[in-house]
Amino acid sequence: MTYCLNLQSDFTDPDDSYCFSSSPNNGCALTSDTTNKSTLASLTLGAIGIVYGDIGTSPLYAMKEVFAPGHGLALTHDNLLGVVSLIIWGLVLIVSLKYVTLMLRADNRGEGGIMSLLALALESVTKQSRWYYPLILVGLVGASMFFGDSVITPAISVLSAIEGLEVATPAFKPYVLPLTVLVLFILYAFQSMGTTGIGKWFGPIMFLWFLALAVMGVLNIADNPAVLAALNPYHALRFLFDNGWVAFMSLGAVVLAFTGAEALYADMGHFGKKPVRLAWFAVTFPALALNYLGQGALLLNNPDALSNPFYQQLGAWSVYPLVLLSTMATVIASQATISGTFSMTHQAISLGFLPRMKVVYTSDREIGQIYIPLVNWLQMAVVVLAVLGFGSSSNLASAYGIAVTTTMLMTTILTFFVVRYRWKFNLLLCCLATGFFFVIDATLFAANATKILHGGWFPLVLGAVIVTILLTWYSGRALLFINLKKHSIPLEEFLESLFLAPPHRVEGTGIFFRPEGDGVPHALLHNLLHNKILHERIIFLTVHNADIPYVAPHERITVQALGNACYQVYINYGFKDERDIPVALELCHESGLDFNMMETSFFITRQTVISTVGGGMAMWREALFATMSRNARDAADYFRVPTGRVIELGTQVEI
Repeated sequence: MTYCLNLQSDFTDPDDSYCFSSSPNNGCALTSDTTNKSTLASLTLGAIGIVYGDIGTSPLYAMKEVFAPGHGLALTHDNLLGVVSLIIWGLVLIVSLKYVTLMLRADNRGEGGIMSLLALALESVTKQSRWYYPLILVGLVGASMFFGDSVITPAISVLSAIEGLEVATPAFKPYVLPLTVLVLFILYAFQSMGTTGIGKWFGPIMFLWFLALAVMGVLNIADNPAVLAALNPYHALRFLFDNGWVAFMSLGAVVLAFTGAEALYADMGHFGKKPVRLAWFAVTFPALALNYLGQGALLLNNPDALSNPFYQQLGAWSVYPLVLLSTMATVIASQATISGTFSMTHQAISLGFLPRMKVVYTSDREIGQIYIPLVNWLQMAVVVLAVLGFGSSSNLASAYGIAVTTTMLMTTILTFFVVRYRWKFNLLLCCLATGFFFVIDATLFAANATKILHGGWFPLVLGAVIVTILLTWYSGRALLFINLKKHSIPLEEFLESLFLAPPHRVEGTGIFFRPEGDGVPHALLHNLLHNKILHERIIFLTVHNADIPYVAPHERITVQALGNACYQVYINYGFKDERDIPVALELCHESGLDFNMMETSFFITRQTVISTVGGGMAMWREALFATMSRNARDAADYFRVPTGRVIELGTQVEI
């Protein structure tokens, strides 16, 4: 769900302007000062609904998992204060300080998320740096774990909400898994319709959810105010030192209270920094802190409530209403991660880490709202398998932590390079700032690594598969480019010799797709060889994918005259821009080029990749790349070229 697209220049702070929707040319609809206050309030409400759904549903299971029997942590007064203190101060240090304060500054033209951060880090060190390819690996590992997180989030969130029925009566236990699968299937089935209709309810529903968290927390704190001692970080430190290895193991469950921190950074571009920060400090953080304190107070009074402290905060009468409200909240949290998966996949395609896929734009007003069918159904299948395979939210918790902490760790590493090489901060300051968070992230990761045999293997296996796919496609494209470059014919020299004895020219415009840095398009050579004609106007079209989220309309097109009615046209897209060649070509009017689609033919070379022995990648990776290449979405379809005006010519390329 996308409420806003901030299209800022390098020298503009996204905090200074807000907008609800974007026009086709990426222009903001609302910019006047008189609307700033109302727009800020609306965007803040939207951020509450979208950005904080994941971390906002953590109270459903976090406290219960910390004291789960498998961790060996006794439910004592001191341990309870220590755990609550750890959670509160973890929210302060990890979410408030790292993500809300530091990470929101590391924006890529107003956009956040690990792919945007990766592009920013790579731009900071340049391609010649020895850090370039290691940073690619770091970024892809983080992205793959985000994909793993987006699988586990719907599974554990919805499952933990439905498990509330068991608190009401054990008779519902056999129906928990079937109901969870049903809710998930309905959620994924509705993705193709977009969230324009129901998205307006996300903010109010989640605001009601956070209000309920706060109220429940206050009521339980009133019953036992002694829990407020947990606000003193001394209890957290004492807990860690007194319990040693047991405390270290419990950190793997404490981290569940911070899941979703990455989402607030990823969704920054949808709302702007100020609404995201305001939503956190004014609503989300106070509600979460109060509820964790309230659950601590409840357990101090009634240790038997540990079986499910969240649903026992108000007594038996509240279970069914809380199940209904928590189910809605977890569906919204899941929706946010699903939409985030679509957005990250689209970015990965644009940055050259995945093959082209079918991308459906589900809203005419909000260009960031997309649906990718293949990703949707693959993700649903894996989510359902996770629910059925793990069987309970407690079992899924072990898998959840490793995915979250790996992404957090990779984000911190990338941030160091942005702070050091882009912001040019002092090396000591960079090491101190990011090193502090690196120690925290590494500790949490190490605590979760102890659970690899108890479910942590799941996101690691899933991440390894995704990283392999991403790296194989990236490396395969590089090999393909090298091969094409080796056999390419320089365009300028070819045109000069061609027009010494020009072929017969026919009416209309011929547009030949030309890869960036390539020579004469193979489609042109085939056309001349077989048809022995040339259109009266020839356009060599090159699509450039920039490492920035959006390209401004006035920078979209570059036209270069080559003589003899031949032109080189460059179309520049950011990794979040909608690809639409006919719309982009309309911008050529300012350069004196007008296009009538009924008189224009698009020539596209379809490359068939053949894997060979020796050099390049391992044979199995070359075979994987060839398979992905054959099944990639057709270029004409991806770029929205009219199907009736496309001529495809094939060529074989060895790697």
